[in-house]
Amino acid sequence: MTVPPERPTRTRAATEEKTGSRRDRERPPAPEPLPHPVVDNHCHLDIADADDPGDWFTTDEAIAAAARVGVPRIVQIGCDLPGARWAVDAAAAYDALVAGVALHPNEAPRHAAAGTLEEALAEIERLAGAHPKVRAVGETGLDHFRTGEDGRAAQVASFRRHIDLAKRLDKTLVIHDRDAHEEVLRVLDEEGAPERWVMHCFSGDADVARRCLDRGAWLSFAGTVTFKNAQVIRDALVLAPRDRVLVETDAPYLTPSPFRGRPNASYLVPLTMRAMAEVRGEDLAALCAAVDANTEAAFGGAW
Repeated sequence: MTVPPERPTRTRAATEEKTGSRRDRERPPAPEPLPHPVVDNHCHLDIADADDPGDWFTTDEAIAAAARVGVPRIVQIGCDLPGARWAVDAAAAYDALVAGVALHPNEAPRHAAAGTLEEALAEIERLAGAHPKVRAVGETGLDHFRTGEDGRAAQVASFRRHIDLAKRLDKTLVIHDRDAHEEVLRVLDEEGAPERWVMHCFSGDADVARRCLDRGAWLSFAGTVTFKNAQVIRDALVLAPRDRVLVETDAPYLTPSPFRGRPNASYLVPLTMRAMAEVRGEDLAALCAAVDANTEAAFGGAW
């Protein structure tokens, strides 16, 4: 195995929920292993998952911890240029990983303001075709939470380019949609969705879920489905057909309850999977088997 280059030095967003106490930032204990393996279809191994860099899982540690609880494969998402470059190298080096590359919606306005958006998009296109283990273009999409009106035109332009790239290269499109459901669907309808596309960290209600499913989406559920204030997401989970459901961490973000606010990693997927099975009233092993097969279908086959 070729060891990838050192990860980009980046940390969780300053606004990420936390109380500030060291105890509340301790890594959660490993949950009971799953009865059938599943894939964490959205993870950011390149973003620090701890306040103290010395506590940051190495890539090897993160992969091994996940495998021990029944999560032997991970989709590593690089959502800026350093992260995308690293994702390609990491996927090439580790059997457990495949990669997705894109400019995150909140990166697009920064590049547009600096006059580098075209250059950055060209680099993403190069990276998307750089290795067969790059399976996805994403996460791309729209974010009306962190980006104001002045940056939204750049987001839309970037999103359109990523949709086109996914279709031309036959990659899975991974969509970030934060407070932008209507606009995301409008742009998708105008551009035409690719054959395979995933609504990452699904955050809409049952109506949005139905409209995404009608357009051929897979819906990916993260630790948010365990949050007390997330009943609309649980309603969407119940609505989704079994063959259109995926699971993810979005680590190091969105740690599932009861460890919300503490560092997240792929080894915590079992907490979300057990919550999903309970919400849907399904056998855990059967749902895990379905999610595993769904992820292969969504991301172009096994790895």
